[in-house]
Parts: sequence; C-alpha cells; structure tokens
Amino acid sequence: MNKILQSLKLTFLHGGYSKLNSEWDYDNVISPFSRLYLVTKGTAKMYHSYEEFDLESDHIYLVPSFTYSRFKCDDHLELYYIHFIEELGDRLSIYDVKDFRYDIEATDDHFSYFKNIIQLHPKRYLVDDDPKIYDNQKFLVETERKNDLLSAKSFIETQGLLQLLFASFVQNSKSSKLNIRSDFHEVLNYIKGHLHEQLTVADLAKYFNLSADHFSRVFQQKFGIRPSKYIQTIRIERSETLLLTTNNTLAEIAEKTGLGTVSYLSRMFKLKNGITPELFGKKDPEVNF
Repeated sequence: MNKILQSLKLTFLHGGYSKLNSEWDYDNVISPFSRLYLVTKGTAKMYHSYEEFDLESDHIYLVPSFTYSRFKCDDHLELYYIHFIEELGDRLSIYDVKDFRYDIEATDDHFSYFKNIIQLHPKRYLVDDDPKIYDNQKFLVETERKNDLLSAKSFIETQGLLQLLFASFVQNSKSSKLNIRSDFHEVLNYIKGHLHEQLTVADLAKYFNLSADHFSRVFQQKFGIRPSKYIQTIRIERSETLLLTTNNTLAEIAEKTGLGTVSYLSRMFKLKNGITPELFGKKDPEVNF
C-alpha cells in the first residue's frame, strides 16, 4: 500500500477566507476536486457521503471529489477553504483505496497550514462562492496552469502543507479498500457526475474503445453488477439523498437523477425501497436542511 501512496499527487487550486450568509445555499454540487473547510465562526450544514455535518468553529471538514454535496447556511459562517485535485498513480483516486474521516477538530498546526498555503497563493481566492461559476473544466485548467508559474520553493512547500492537512483525515485503523483500475474509476465518476443526462452502455463503452457487450462483461466482472443496473442504483440513491436533504419536487428530482418522469421515479423507487418517494421523504424529517 505504501508503494501506491508514493505516487500521491495533490494539486492546489483555490484558497482563501470567506464570510458567508444565507446566500450560501447550494444543492447538487459534484466537483472534480476535493474541498477542505476550516470553520472559524458561525454554523452551517453540509451533506455528503450519506452523512450530515453540522459545521462548527475550530473544526476541519473534508469533502471528497466526485461526491454529491449539499451546503446551506441559515445565518453566518466564516471559514478558510482550500480546493485541490488528488491523484494516485495512473489517475486513480485515493478515496478508492483508503478510508477517511470527514470531520476533525482543528489544532494550532492546522490553522498554521491553512494560513501558510493561502499566504503562498494570495491571488488564488474565489471571487464568487457559487460552484456554477468556478466548478467547470475551463476554470480548472486555467487555475492549474497557475501552478506552473510558482517558484520551486513555493511549489514544494505547498505540496508539503497540503499533504500534512490531507493526512489528518486518513483512517489508519481501517484496511485498504479494493484497488480498481483507474479507467474504471473514471467511468464511475463520469456516471455520478452525469446522472441527469442520458447514459447508455454504448456511450460508456467508448471510454475504453470497447464494444458494449465486452464493456458490460468487464464491468460486471469487476463490480458484480451490470452497468445499466449500477446506473439505475446510483440514480435511486441520489433521489434518496435529494429527498432527505432538499425541498425539491418529485419532478425536479426525476430530472436531476435522469429518471425522467415522476411515475418512473416512483415505480423504480418503490421497487427498491418498498415505499413511495413521498413516504420515504417523511421517514426522517429531522435531516432536512
């Protein structure tokens, strides 16, 4: 495992300090990069990885890449933030091979790491907090290019500080997860990020220059499930998350998850859970934002 970890690469994107209010209210955020938040004042709620987090002062929070996220502040929140891309080996993600905590209590060292990174990159803050503004490929490419302009000292120091922060979240007590091929990691991320679009096995097979039949066989061998069934499962799981964490209508949820119509959403949902989406949404109302 340590041999694999030697190839870990962390690419700094953005960093700064934000004072947020009730306008910080974003749903269906699925970013190709990871986030670190160090809260200094106020409170807010965050949802990802099927967990709800109450953001509180002097805590650091990790949000993995390619993960459905929901953010909501009712009043006031202040935090340091850092966004970065993580790669392991041949574009594999470390989230596939290690388990992580997502909420830890901040130490004086953590505060120092955040401040030092931001001081190294004083112009890399976000002008707008809306993910729709900065969470796109063009913006990411332009941001990554700025790292080429760094001095060797600043580049190496940034890498070291990022690794110290990131290492704080690794669950050393758990065993490693299944190590999957990087190309399949990419297609899983693509599925999660494009659920609202039409996804066919034939389209996904193009990622590998394979026929749809061969792709389906390889996918099932690796994950024990047909790709079409996997897509359907992820869509239903996403609808469960949206029901519990948003006030979206069933029509909006059907559109966001690629299930198309309310009737089809309801039929597939009941087939998996044994109850309708309406009843599921009322099952645990206290988790709603």
